Amino acid sequence: MFGTSGVRGSVGDEITASLALDVGRALATDGAETVVLGRDARASGRTLSRALSAGITECGGDVVDVGVQSTPTVARAVVAEGADAGVVVTASHNPAPDNGIKLWSADGSAFDEDANARIADVVEAEVFEFAAWDNLGSHRRLEGARDRHERALRESVALPDDLAVVVDLGNGVGRVTADALHAAGCDVETLNAQRDGRFPGRPSEPTAENCATACAVVEATDADLGVVHDGDADRLMAIDERGRFVSGDALLALFARREAEAGDRVAVPVDTSLLVADALAEVGAEVTYTPVGDAYVAAETRKPDVAFGGEPSGAWIWPDRTRCPDGPLAACTLAALVGAAGSLAGLVDDLPSYPIRRDSIRLDEKRAVVDRVADLAREEFDDVSALDGIRVETEAGWFLVRASGTEPLVRITAEARDESDADELFATARGLVDRASDAD
Repeated sequence: MFGTSGVRGSVGDEITASLALDVGRALATDGAETVVLGRDARASGRTLSRALSAGITECGGDVVDVGVQSTPTVARAVVAEGADAGVVVTASHNPAPDNGIKLWSADGSAFDEDANARIADVVEAEVFEFAAWDNLGSHRRLEGARDRHERALRESVALPDDLAVVVDLGNGVGRVTADALHAAGCDVETLNAQRDGRFPGRPSEPTAENCATACAVVEATDADLGVVHDGDADRLMAIDERGRFVSGDALLALFARREAEAGDRVAVPVDTSLLVADALAEVGAEVTYTPVGDAYVAAETRKPDVAFGGEPSGAWIWPDRTRCPDGPLAACTLAALVGAAGSLAGLVDDLPSYPIRRDSIRLDEKRAVVDRVADLAREEFDDVSALDGIRVETEAGWFLVRASGTEPLVRITAEARDESDADELFATARGLVDRASDAD
């Protein structure tokens, strides 16, 4: 039922008020006495949130409703309110017809596999523990969660007061980023700042293609950088002062090198570029690999020698501040980094550049195909890891074949230190997928 980022799907099909009601019931049945509830700007979120609240209170849990907020704002509120759990109604970067439910632990990290499995088991077995008529839970509205998030950003990051920043909110709920930068004295220009769950300004996912307008605005103005969010602002991507979209791997390398010291580790998923490991080696630190998904990265950051965690997709975790991917915190941290260095383009250009190839193939039987790829890969290669999907290491580089946790896709990644090796590794990986999908 739950993927790597909660449960997501099309509204009225996979995602219904009935499902939300049962998830709420399951949360309270599982022992959550107080639950922080929030949602993104999608219109369907209002109905789903009401259903979740009804389910929680029906089974004796109390709801603290923060309303329409960014996902990291909600996760921080879970900790600040001393709640047992949190729930965000969001499909994050998915398109407008979708919605979803993501659950948060008391420490502000996403539910792990075991916790999600417990909730799914209760929902599927319908073994809810309903409260007596005179012991139903309460529902109260909490104001000021975003203001508290903004204050935390300004207290934890020394923001420069002389930067010009373009902030593309993607019609989502990440206004706290613009507010924090503006309060620090930055010259802030916003794009797609009107909250609208239809995402009329651009598709929600902050890819280079979707952020072309923001890139053009940064290039045409005197902006020092651009920052872009997805619909719930757990993701952050960036644009340098030349109008170039910065890759997630480059951002990960910059953040990791800033946060890690000698002997530290940085948690990254198995699809991360070699340049991150190389950047960390310069300061005597190293990477530790996790399955893809911010919940896995967050879990690894609980270890004392892990200073930072991140994903090239745009999720960044500072464990000493929050274990939720916090796009606004990442935006402020990047602004501070650029203020100190003077140029985001210069920082990026100083990084090594390795050719990396990524693609996705739509396959309904995604997990069966990846299982067959595993068998084929073990027959042909010596260094094969099954931490998440199948990662094959060779002298030239590596490739990864894995099933998406949220969509009917098989994702292929290949990287090497020169173009021809990257192309060859990608072709090899694609060939394995083709052979596996053609198998009876």
